[in-house]
Amino acid sequence: MSSAPAWPTVAAEPEASTDSRRAAALHRVRDFLVNDAGTVHELLCEISTHSAARYEIESTIATLDGALDEVAAHRPGRVPRLAAFMPSNVILYSYALYLLVPALYTDRLVFRPSSRVKDQMLRLHTLLAERHGLPITLTGASQREFVQDHVRPADVVVFTGAYANAEQIRAQLSPGQLFLFLGSGVNPFVVAPGADVEQAARDAIAVRVLNTGQDCLGPDLFSVHDSLLDPFVDALVSELKGLRYGPYSDPEADFGPIFYESALEDGAQFLARNRAGIVHGGHVDFRARRLDPTVVVGAEVTPRTHVPEFFAPIFNIAGYRDEGALAATLTTGMFTERALGSSVYGHAPGLVAALRRRTTVTLDTTLLSIDNGNAPFGGYGRMANYIADGEDVRAEPVLISKAVAAYRPGAGR
Repeated sequence: MSSAPAWPTVAAEPEASTDSRRAAALHRVRDFLVNDAGTVHELLCEISTHSAARYEIESTIATLDGALDEVAAHRPGRVPRLAAFMPSNVILYSYALYLLVPALYTDRLVFRPSSRVKDQMLRLHTLLAERHGLPITLTGASQREFVQDHVRPADVVVFTGAYANAEQIRAQLSPGQLFLFLGSGVNPFVVAPGADVEQAARDAIAVRVLNTGQDCLGPDLFSVHDSLLDPFVDALVSELKGLRYGPYSDPEADFGPIFYESALEDGAQFLARNRAGIVHGGHVDFRARRLDPTVVVGAEVTPRTHVPEFFAPIFNIAGYRDEGALAATLTTGMFTERALGSSVYGHAPGLVAALRRRTTVTLDTTLLSIDNGNAPFGGYGRMANYIADGEDVRAEPVLISKAVAAYRPGAGR
């Protein structure tokens, strides 16, 4: 455990001066990403495909552009200390969401990078810190040291990762500390009667193959009406045959190697267990860390069906016959616990109404189309995301500024 002070002290500065100085700092980062993004893009391409890195930079710029309006809308008040557990993917976007924007109303911020991208996160922070000069500190402390020295004294704690790990951290906090958990969901992608099958297939690829499937918005389940199952699979396979494999640095590549070792292993194990249902793809090369986009067609899902989380370009497809039965399944048990987002193509008003009670729903488009770093995002499943204040745990879409204003005692203005 480090003997250094957990939170350095600084002389108080007039709030108006602090606000304007920090707004200017965010603007410098924004201009850097707009005018000189090559270095950042090259760094991101160590862990992301060329197109995914470009998308991440664009999303970050948009978030920084909307930061002042976001804070003005929610008026979160001052937060003395924030501690963040950062994710192992979308490291630039996360840096903006969990550090840069909150720096507009937070005095001190400290974060711990994921061990899987520790080197990339350190270099990214160094690049950005040279531009912003904000009191954002990266620590290489162990998780135990981070919790002891930074998390327990923090006023707001942000955790991105697995639900079980979040619960372990939350159990160590005190009443009054605001804890924000951001996880992942099943994100079902439904193709219902009346859907444009070819458009649905193209969109399915766009969201599932994004960064070679290594994105939390990727659907873990595709539910397709029996009348459209064969046409959808045919359209999907036809599109997938045209995809190009290549290194992350290749702007022409549609997918590349799997960066995360556990994702490759989990994906390969799923394909091995469900090999009878593979209708396209299935090739796995462990030496090259390559898992080709694969279509697996299985039995209709029930409330007892286990749907794994994929971090690979696997299309886990199941037919369905009855809209009401599917609605009941997708709002029951584990589907409810992992309720984050969902997408529906075609005409299924009863299903849409049921899903909207639990998830953020998109119609005839993917969740990528509503990805907005300045707005609450998520669903109402506790394993997908929640806000806790030491007394209550609320599973609802999360935006840090809004959560601080609403749930941190005395923080809202």
